Amino acid sequence: MKWKRPLAMAGVIFILAMYVIAIVSAFSKSPSANNWLMAAIFSTVVIPVILYAFQLVYRLLNPEETDRNNE
Repeated sequence: MKWKRPLAMAGVIFILAMYVIAIVSAFSKSPSANNWLMAAIFSTVVIPVILYAFQLVYRLLNPEETDRNNE
């Protein structure tokens, strides 16, 4: 499963980018700063759940590959 680490890193980078945007917009007194903060908090919860769900679906669709990795 060589795709797990890059997928996790992409998720972390996306979440961090959301927080950076929220902080920058808060310091610039943007009217959408509250929306960016809510999006960042939402992303912190939803993105890991979605990535985990993708992993579960992949395991269910390819059971023989996971059996080879466990041996």
